[in-house]
Amino acid sequence: MRIHRHLCSCHGTLVPSGMAGAHSQIVLVNETASGYVGTDVVLHCSFNNPQPSVKITQVTWQKSTNGSKQNVAIFNPAMGVSVLPPYKERVIFQNPSISDGTIQISRLQLQDEGAYICEFATFPTGNRENQLNLTVLAKPTNKMEETLRLLVANPRSKEKVVVATCISANGKPPSTITWETKLKGEAEYQEIKNDNGTVTVISRYRLVPTREAHRQSLTCVINYQTERVTRNTTLSVQYEPQVSIEGFDGNWYVKRLEVQLICRADANPPAHSYTWRTANGTLPDSAEVKNNTLFFRGPVTYSISGTYICEATNAIGSQTGQVEVNITEFPFTPTPTGQTYGSDSSMFSATIIGGAVGGAVLVIAVSVILFVLLRKRHHTFKGDYNTKKHVYGNGYSKAGVAQHPPMAQSLQYPEDSDDEKKPGPVGSISYEEEEDDEGIDGRKLSTKYDDESKRPYFTVEEGDRCGYGEDRTLGFQYEPEDLPDSLVPQNDGSFISKKEWYV
Repeated sequence: MRIHRHLCSCHGTLVPSGMAGAHSQIVLVNETASGYVGTDVVLHCSFNNPQPSVKITQVTWQKSTNGSKQNVAIFNPAMGVSVLPPYKERVIFQNPSISDGTIQISRLQLQDEGAYICEFATFPTGNRENQLNLTVLAKPTNKMEETLRLLVANPRSKEKVVVATCISANGKPPSTITWETKLKGEAEYQEIKNDNGTVTVISRYRLVPTREAHRQSLTCVINYQTERVTRNTTLSVQYEPQVSIEGFDGNWYVKRLEVQLICRADANPPAHSYTWRTANGTLPDSAEVKNNTLFFRGPVTYSISGTYICEATNAIGSQTGQVEVNITEFPFTPTPTGQTYGSDSSMFSATIIGGAVGGAVLVIAVSVILFVLLRKRHHTFKGDYNTKKHVYGNGYSKAGVAQHPPMAQSLQYPEDSDDEKKPGPVGSISYEEEEDDEGIDGRKLSTKYDDESKRPYFTVEEGDRCGYGEDRTLGFQYEPEDLPDSLVPQNDGSFISKKEWYV
C-alpha cells in the first residue's frame, strides 16, 4: 500500500501535512495492479481523516496520459456517481463513501493500461491524492503449423527445409519458444510488435529430410509468464525403398523341402512392385514368384545355387537387394545368433580359476621333479656306471670316509682258489707308455706280477668273472695318497677317471 503525504504551504514554508497538525491526512492505494484482457481488476483507494473538522466533498479517479489528466469516475456525496467514456458501463465504485474510493474496471482492454490517480477533495485543507500503475496483460494465441511442402529424402541433397512453424501471437509480454526433439535440425526466431502493444513470436524449425527423420516427433514449447504450452507433430518423410532379402539361413542342402526367399522393402510410400532375377539374369525352372516372395518347388538341388536380386519400386524410386545362396550336400545345425553357453562374467571367472589351479599344479609338479633329480644326483655321481670300473682296495674315498675297516696286509683269496695266498708289495702298480696293455685314463698299465691273479687290485668285471661277491673283501690295503691324480675315488669304494667324472 502506497502512503502519500500531501505538501501544504504554512507561513511561506513547505512542510509535510502530517507535521502541520497533530494528526496527518493520507490517501492509501496499491502501488501496482494488473489484469488480463477481458478480465476485471479492482483499484483500491481510501482516505485516512482523523480530524473531525476536515470535511470530504468529492472523490475523483483520473488517468494520466502523456502528462495530461482524464476523468474516469466521480463520487460526490450530494450528487452521486458519474462515469465518463470510454469507461461508462465498465467502471463502478464498490463502496462509495467519503473515506473509500475503491473502483472496479470490468472487461479490461489494452488501452486501459496506464497511471491512475485517486484524489480526495477536502475542506478547508484542500485536495489529497495518490497514484498507482495498472498493467494490462494479453495471453497469446499459440499454434503449430506443419509445412505444406512434401518432404522427400534425397541422399544427394543437404538443403535444410522448414518442417514446422510454431506461433505465439498477440502476447503481452511476449512468449519464449523452444524445441524438443531427437532430430538434428536448427530453429530460427522472429518477433513482430503489434500496434496495440502486443508481440507475435514465430519460430521455424529446419532440417535435411532423411529416412531416419520419418515418424520422428517434434515438440514446440511455448513459455508465457508461468504457463507452459506444448504443440506436437510427427514428421512424414518420403523415401525410396531400402531392400533386404530374408529366408536363406545358410543351411540349404540337397533334398530339403519348402525353401523360399522374401524381399523386404522399407519405403514411404510402401513399395508397389517387386522384381526377381539372378546375377546371370535367369531364374531356375523350380522358382515361382508371388508378390515379394520367391518360392522353390520340390526338393532343393544344386541348380538353385547362385546370387538372387530383388528390385522394389515405390513412387519415389527403385532400389535392389541381393543374397548369395549356397547348396550343401548334407545339413548342419548352425549356432543360433546371440546364443551363449555362459555369461561373460562366468566364463571369465572360470578362466581365472582354471588358470590358478593349473598354475598351482604346474608349480607342484616342477617342485617334485626338481626334488627327485637333486636327491638322485646327491646319491649318484657324474659319469656312466656302465663305464665305471671298481678297484677293490681299502675303500677310502677322497673325502676320507672309510668304507671298510683297515685289514691286515694280506690278500684274501676265495676259498676255491688254489693260488698261493701271498700279499703283493705295496705300490707295485706303475704307469708306463707301453703299447701292449691299456690302462685307466688312457695311460698304459704294466705290473710286476706275471700272474694276473696275484695283482692287488681287480676291476668289477674281473671280480665278477672270478666269482667275488659283494660280501667278499680284498685284504690288500693302500693309502689314498698312493692313487694316481687321474683317478677319482667313489663312496662305494670304486674309482673312475677324471675324464669320466667331469663328463
